[in-house]
Amino acid sequence: MVVRLLLLLRDWPRGPAIGPGSLCRSLSSGSGSREYLQRSIVPTMHFQDSLPRLPIPKLEDTIKRYLCAQKPLLDDDQFRKTEQHCKSFENGIGKELHKQLVAQDKRNRHTSYISDPWFDMYLTARDSIVLNFNPFMAFNPDPKSEYNDQLTRATNMTVSAVRFLKTLRAGLLEPEVFHLNPAKSDTDTFKRLIRFVPSSLSWYGAYLVNAYPLDMSQYFRLFSSTRLPRRTRDELVTDEKARHLLVLRKGHFYVFDVLDRDGNIVSASEIQAHLKYILSDNSPAPEFPLAYLTTEHRDVWAELRQKLVNGGNEETLRKVDSAVFCLCLDDFPIEGLVHLSHSMLHGDGTNRWYDKSFNLIIGKDGTAALHFEHAWGDGVAVLRFLNEVFKDSTQAPAISPQNQPARTDSSAAVQKLTFKLSDALKTGISTAKERFDAIVKTLTIDFIQFHRGGKEFLKKQRLSPDSVAQLAFQMAFLRQYGQTVATYESCSTAAFKHGRTETIRPASIFTKRCSEAFVREPSQHSIGQGFDRHLFALRYLAAAKGIALPELYLDPAYGQINHNILSTSTLSSPAVNIGGFAPVVPDGFGIGYAVHDNWIGCNVSSYPDRNAREFLQCVEKALEDIFDVIDGRCIKT
Repeated sequence: MVVRLLLLLRDWPRGPAIGPGSLCRSLSSGSGSREYLQRSIVPTMHFQDSLPRLPIPKLEDTIKRYLCAQKPLLDDDQFRKTEQHCKSFENGIGKELHKQLVAQDKRNRHTSYISDPWFDMYLTARDSIVLNFNPFMAFNPDPKSEYNDQLTRATNMTVSAVRFLKTLRAGLLEPEVFHLNPAKSDTDTFKRLIRFVPSSLSWYGAYLVNAYPLDMSQYFRLFSSTRLPRRTRDELVTDEKARHLLVLRKGHFYVFDVLDRDGNIVSASEIQAHLKYILSDNSPAPEFPLAYLTTEHRDVWAELRQKLVNGGNEETLRKVDSAVFCLCLDDFPIEGLVHLSHSMLHGDGTNRWYDKSFNLIIGKDGTAALHFEHAWGDGVAVLRFLNEVFKDSTQAPAISPQNQPARTDSSAAVQKLTFKLSDALKTGISTAKERFDAIVKTLTIDFIQFHRGGKEFLKKQRLSPDSVAQLAFQMAFLRQYGQTVATYESCSTAAFKHGRTETIRPASIFTKRCSEAFVREPSQHSIGQGFDRHLFALRYLAAAKGIALPELYLDPAYGQINHNILSTSTLSSPAVNIGGFAPVVPDGFGIGYAVHDNWIGCNVSSYPDRNAREFLQCVEKALEDIFDVIDGRCIKT
């Protein structure tokens, strides 16, 4: 029976795709109750058991890739020394560590070789998670301008988010699948057949029609999850029994139920009434806003949290930690994209709980964004959530601007949380505020939009849009600073079980030569495996086994290539307005970019050691130069 189904999947003729080009692929068999976003006939986790495992590269291949990435960054003498370190590592301790890593991987077939080390990397980091780790993604405005009223949008997005929660937990959310041939795989026929293929084989059925299911193991951490500060290593906690929402406004904390005792969503008009009640609270901002503590060094925050617990705040903190998510209602409108980036990336420190899996932020003018904690998961899960919430809240909003809130006693339903603060805690909050304000003042963010062309034009010229953007960053840094530096581009390995991310190294000898040709000699010129995670895992294993750090990791070149001056990340979605993050090193740039159909957007952050505005001017000049060459080639042909 299974073999017959797989043959049918492979051989059936092409049929019409479902919703070609739609924002969030609808693989449901009818929306049914408004309790759910969709009712997928293919169970949400149907492909999870049969996902391929993340392969460990051959050690010799990792070393070759590492040396290729080092080549543009080192002079000849430095490169020869690094090459010798690599040979010694490959033929010595590296070979033994690799053997142990492979053996360990075989014993843990339920996960990937990078999963535990990567979680550990995040959770043992002691720096503040604000700026150092947490990014943001901003929603586009609702296409119907009247729906961007703060109360209306907050209500609609809250209801859509809870619909997502219910759909996910009921197993009715469409599995995340990357379709290379959607006309064959993103169809009713495919769904009807693949649901009968056992989970242990389902991935292979999708593979036969060029469809690639993605890992969804991180999704359960989206809701009711928080990163708790602990000494030396933080902890991720999730309480799936929680039914309440956490709302922050003016530094005050409120909770109310968004699910009733039977697990049904509280009516939209009641949620609207409760949010209106919170927005009408005229209490002044607290003298000691507790949220500042989540911006602190993690060991400091761990000690202060224990003081909170010991001081009689344990149950109140539990309500914060277990809330389905945190909704932040800001009391000011957004004034431009730079202001948006600052507000959503860090804010003023009073109206975010940075430890929550995500904060849904909605400004006075209805501008909305997700700010998320990074340890629990990566952009794939967050972007899917963002897309679904945007689609549902704009295409099937729970309320209209004319909707009247329910006549209910919100003063009884909404609980305003209060915290007992000792003098030591008040001092800790004041100190946290001083540190937060000081670091935020040093951050510069700027943004450009390049309108000469985008994805559509570049693909017609048989050029990779992402490569063009990355080349522009290399050219810009060379023009501004006269050198090529370590560059990090994040890519997802979610096509594998418990995959996280890998690093693309855009700085190569080829981009260096090309950049030099454009910048210094303009008159003369008209597969999925990286090395970073493999080397990281080997280093992690050595430390775990008590082995002295191999010389390869003590090589200054290793430190230099991991001092990522250009840290870049991209995402593309019609739901996303802009996204961004802070530099990962003090003398670096944080570059969030997107190549849209007809334009390129770039959002850059920097600290005082660098100048984001000047860098963006160089990026714009680089893009102009690249497009001049492309246009020239087009004219000749």
